[in-house]
Amino acid sequence: MANFTTADIKALRERTGAGMMDAKKALVETDGDLEAAVDALRAKGLATAQKKSSRTAAEGLVGIAVEGTKGVAVEVNSETDFVAKNDKFQDFVRKVTETALEAASDDVEALKGMDYPGGGSVSDKLTDNVATIGENQQVRRMKTVSVNSGLVVPYMHNAVAPNLGKIGVLVALESEAGADVLEPLGKQLAMHIAAAFPQALTAEDLDAETIERERKIAAEKAAESGKPAEVQEKMVDGAVKKFAKENALLSQVYVIDNKTAISDVVAKAGKDAGHEIRLTDYVRFQLGEGIEKEESDFAAEVAAAVKG
Repeated sequence: MANFTTADIKALRERTGAGMMDAKKALVETDGDLEAAVDALRAKGLATAQKKSSRTAAEGLVGIAVEGTKGVAVEVNSETDFVAKNDKFQDFVRKVTETALEAASDDVEALKGMDYPGGGSVSDKLTDNVATIGENQQVRRMKTVSVNSGLVVPYMHNAVAPNLGKIGVLVALESEAGADVLEPLGKQLAMHIAAAFPQALTAEDLDAETIERERKIAAEKAAESGKPAEVQEKMVDGAVKKFAKENALLSQVYVIDNKTAISDVVAKAGKDAGHEIRLTDYVRFQLGEGIEKEESDFAAEVAAAVKG
């Protein structure tokens, strides 16, 4: 009996882009361990890193709001896209996001306990929404960014309503430069972030476990080359450095010109403005990131692969 389900194969394919039989084989080899199967496929060159970031699943909306030098992004999930288009749901997400601007931390439970505009708490309104709309809804996560002097620039990719959509971005720019300089720069950087999906601001900020995982995958690939140990070691170091460069925002290549590092884009903007500009933080919330969908008609195809 296989220690995985049709949903596991579907999830693995969505995360890696691997073929049906390759996904099934990887799960068989790893005894159903999804994370190990992802690594196995990547080591064989059958998957790409962070594929899941562009193959999100849950429904709902991301909201963004900015006031003064502070901005916040909030994700609220629903069961269907139909509810996400509901005016009542959109109004809830908008007001919860605005309420989150006053939060002292990024604690969702604390946010749910805050006063909701019009009476009651955020949690009370959420419960009322579920009863009225007839579908489960959850305030999933929030993140705040701020600057001492400068601007927090918001951007919503494919907005369904003002400041509501599927991918919300906030860019924190610390500077004495004016809004006429910071706002257009922030918009361009935000569009880059939406498209390039950085995992951290700098290479040093990247998750240590993620780096170690990349090192293990690179070591497997290097071992398959059959080259001397010292050469393999250099191959592994090179692969890890490449991963860090491609996934840290400040070292990523600007998608708009495909040649300049983001750090250089910011530095040049500051030089042209006559004031230093520092990109100190950012938020990128993509709806449903890390959540897998329930099985759909696709399940029949997957089920056949499990039986085969």
